[in-house]
Amino acid sequence: MAMATSLMAALVLLTGLFTANLDVTGAESVGVCYGMLGNNLPSKWEVIELYKSNNIKRMRLYDPNQAALEALKGSNIEVMLGVPNSDLQSLSNPSNAESWVQRNVLTYWPSVRFRYIAVGNEVNPNDKSLSQYVLPALVNIFNAVRSAGLQDQIKISTAIDMTLIGNSYPPSAGSFRGDVRSYLDPIIGHLAWAKTPLLANIYSYFSYVGNPRDISLAYALFTSPSPIVWDQGRGYQNLFDALLDALYSSLENAGQPSLDVVVSESGWPSVGGFAASVDNARTYLTKLISHVQGGTPKRPGKAIETYLFALFDENQKTGAEIEKHFGLFSPNKQPKYPLSFGGERKIWDFSTEHNETISLKSM
Repeated sequence: MAMATSLMAALVLLTGLFTANLDVTGAESVGVCYGMLGNNLPSKWEVIELYKSNNIKRMRLYDPNQAALEALKGSNIEVMLGVPNSDLQSLSNPSNAESWVQRNVLTYWPSVRFRYIAVGNEVNPNDKSLSQYVLPALVNIFNAVRSAGLQDQIKISTAIDMTLIGNSYPPSAGSFRGDVRSYLDPIIGHLAWAKTPLLANIYSYFSYVGNPRDISLAYALFTSPSPIVWDQGRGYQNLFDALLDALYSSLENAGQPSLDVVVSESGWPSVGGFAASVDNARTYLTKLISHVQGGTPKRPGKAIETYLFALFDENQKTGAEIEKHFGLFSPNKQPKYPLSFGGERKIWDFSTEHNETISLKSM
């Protein structure tokens, strides 16, 4: 009886540890984008502490801000480091790319845990002044990272937006626009060869507000009680899945069926435009964080690495007013929504030093 009790206790412990590992892995699939276009934002050190205190384990950084990189040292936060579009032409020169990697990556590695380098963000393929430099810059940064022996630790990609998709409905018929194929095909070909995911900024909000007649708010907010769209036997209960699967189909139709996707931005504004409200933003973000742990109908069972946009409201962003109101936190560091990135529920408490915790998040 004592042996049976001990065996049962051991099984329970192993099950609990396995569950804890699953929960932590789920929480870590979600990061937060750190934009700095505000004149009222906290210091870089305060921001890193905000990430740590909220158990946010991944950050998207849009440029190699030296103060932010210094503050990230030893934080254990995984970083997606951006190459600004303004640097693409310079980095099409291999020696400039080597210097960039040395200055902004190798100087900080491994104290800063770089996960990706995003070479350009939402470059318009028809803007030849920029688009012609994306692939050369991407390849040169890749070669510089490979020369340092870090190609398996740091993946080099670029971030696209969903305007590159010409057809997204139904998701299985997803395809890229014809006029972007000459730009995109060599890029995704390189990414597939390098076993690197494509980065994609996916906003259910903009798809919804662009067509509220045909897209319901419940479908956009993950609150539909049943599938809205059926496609080849797959039921789609939310717009996010439909958009991501349309992108997967587009990659398949472009000859890259094995290419994975990281959602490098997603979010919902709290004010400033149609359907922008605190309630809608809270619902979208909360549902998204839990939803991305399970994959899409087309690719089920695998967590979708997702980055929530953005950490703060940014009062110096240009464009539409809503662009200033995507923050998860106000500039005074107070949360706008009760979002959980982990650390709230203790699964095991062996001692005051050893806790396992849980939670989720995304954009």
